[in-house]
Amino acid sequence: MPKDPRNALLVSRLDVHAGLSVFGVKLKEGPPPAFLPGQYATLGIENAAGKLVRRAYSVASAPGAAYDADGVLHFYVVKVDGGALTPSLFDLRVGDELFLSPRLGGHFVLGPGDPDRDLVMVATGTGTAPFRSMLRAEAALPPAERTGRRRVLIEGCRVAEDLGFFDELNALAAADPAFVYLPTVTREPDSSAWSGRRGRVNALLKPDAFLAAAGFPLDPASTAVFLCGNPQMIDQAEEELTDRGFRVRDRKNPDGNVVFERYW
Repeated sequence: MPKDPRNALLVSRLDVHAGLSVFGVKLKEGPPPAFLPGQYATLGIENAAGKLVRRAYSVASAPGAAYDADGVLHFYVVKVDGGALTPSLFDLRVGDELFLSPRLGGHFVLGPGDPDRDLVMVATGTGTAPFRSMLRAEAALPPAERTGRRRVLIEGCRVAEDLGFFDELNALAAADPAFVYLPTVTREPDSSAWSGRRGRVNALLKPDAFLAAAGFPLDPASTAVFLCGNPQMIDQAEEELTDRGFRVRDRKNPDGNVVFERYW
C-alpha cells in the first residue's frame, strides 16, 4: 500500500457513451509525473475491504505539450462489467479521490531510429490512447521541430460510437498532410449513417490495401509499425509483418521496427 492511496483527484470526465470514458486525473500535490508518449500510469481505488485495487492504463495526453501542460493526465477507459477496478472508476464523480502512480513506465515508446522512419500506428479499442499521446506531442511542437515523417493511424472498433477521438483525429489529419487517419468498424449496422471503412484493421496492413489507403507502401526499410490493443490482432499482424521483412523490437533487436503493447 502506498503512503497515500488517495493522492490524486478526478478533475474531468468525458463520457463517450455509457461504458467508454476519458478520465482526467491530477496529483493533489507536486508537479505532474514525467513520462514519454506511449507510457502508462497506474490508477487505483480502495475496495470495500480497504485494499487498493490497481491497474495500468496508457496515458492519452501528451507530456509537456502546449495544450496538455496543466498537469492533468488523460486515460481512455472501457468499463468491464465485473472487473476489479473499472466499475469503481466509472462510479467516481469529478472531485473524487483516487490513486495515481507518481512514476510512469513502459517501453511502448519511439526509439532512437524511429524519427527517421514513417510511423504506422495500429489500434483496437482503447489502444488508441498511447497514439493520441504521440500525435498530440508532435502536433504541439513548433513546425521547425517536427520530424515531417509520414504517420498513419489505423483504428479499429466494433461500432462507430466507440471511436472516442474521431473528431479530434480527423481535425489533426485535416491540418497535417503528413498524417492519415484510417478508422474502421466491424459491427456497425448496415442501416446506420456510417459511411466510412468496415472490416478489421489487419486487412489494411495488406500491401495493396495499405498503399491505396495511406498513399505510400508499407516498406520495412523505412517504416516502424506500432501495435496496441487486442492480442489476437497483434499476433496476426506480427506474423504477417515479419514474413514481409519487419523485425520485432526486443533486447536482441533494439532497432526492430515492430513494437507492440497487448492490453490483456
